[in-house]
Amino acid sequence: MTLIEGVRGHLEKARTAADEEFGWRRPWSGSAAREGVWSNVRSAEVMLLQLASDEEAAGRASEVMALVKKHLDIDDPRRVRLGRRIRYIISGGMTPGDRDLMTRALDASYNALDDELARVRSLRNILWTATFLVLLGVAGLALYGWFSPSSLSLCFTPQNGPEAADRITVVCPTAEYHNVRAGTDASSLAKPRDILTVEIAGLAGAALTVIASLRRIRGTNAPYMLPLASAVLKFPTGALTAFLGLLLIRGAFVPGLSDLDSRAQVLGWAAAFGAAQYLVTRLVDDRAQETLSDVGRPTEAMTDPERAALKESPAAGEAGPPGSPDGFQDGAGPHEPAHPADGDGESGTDGAPAHRRSGA
Repeated sequence: MTLIEGVRGHLEKARTAADEEFGWRRPWSGSAAREGVWSNVRSAEVMLLQLASDEEAAGRASEVMALVKKHLDIDDPRRVRLGRRIRYIISGGMTPGDRDLMTRALDASYNALDDELARVRSLRNILWTATFLVLLGVAGLALYGWFSPSSLSLCFTPQNGPEAADRITVVCPTAEYHNVRAGTDASSLAKPRDILTVEIAGLAGAALTVIASLRRIRGTNAPYMLPLASAVLKFPTGALTAFLGLLLIRGAFVPGLSDLDSRAQVLGWAAAFGAAQYLVTRLVDDRAQETLSDVGRPTEAMTDPERAALKESPAAGEAGPPGSPDGFQDGAGPHEPAHPADGDGESGTDGAPAHRRSGA
């Protein structure tokens, strides 16, 4: 009855997490609640495997093995042991040790899946937080430029010919001023909309890179929109790089580009710098794709016996008792005792793995 009570307890926790109302906290807490629901459902499934008949457990052996190959390392001792015993289990030669092995392997696979999804959720939250902070900085620059346009002036004074030595031209993101008296400070002609206009041009340049990056985005069955979070980050980053790029040009940081000749050139360079943010954000894209690929990535079917033996136990690799089908002391032979602890967790008093997280 202890196992049945444990199954009911996990299902009740899953029901509570599914029914919880988060209000304004749902974008941040709702995904964690969904993880809690599925984690408790999986824990109940692990316990039900211990209650199933030998025939039903043998029927699920192939499913358990598929999950193990997806989520456990190639030299994980539980994967190695189950791989050695899978044919005997399917053919009806299941022992109490085999059932315990299947339970531990299924539990470890679900734990690994929970960890993989938690990494996806964590990276998603980091990207949304970074997007908000960059957007806050971009908005702050636009507001500061609106109320004090001369402080962050992006106006340029291209050189005129010798026939107009006493007159200059001032080029700003929103206007051009010709025949301005020489010696006039270009910053005094800056307009409140200059920085906002530059940032909009940077957004346009970033939008092109977002469209171009769509060809590299692959679909995923992970419950989080990680590619979307990565794409949205490009927009405020493009606005920021557009402003910083023009600021560097105005400060003569880029040789030969200290004097832009027209408003069209100013906006064109703003769009170019906005698109250039891709040089930085592509690293974020690669990291996001790598994290998504780690969720349920199938591993190789062949095992390195030396690595597996070294990782399994100090005594692994020694000849097992007569009758062991593979000659290894893996605790899974038909004439061998139940499996010893693998170091990944101990069985509780009810026979269920004690290291399984409830997730609630």
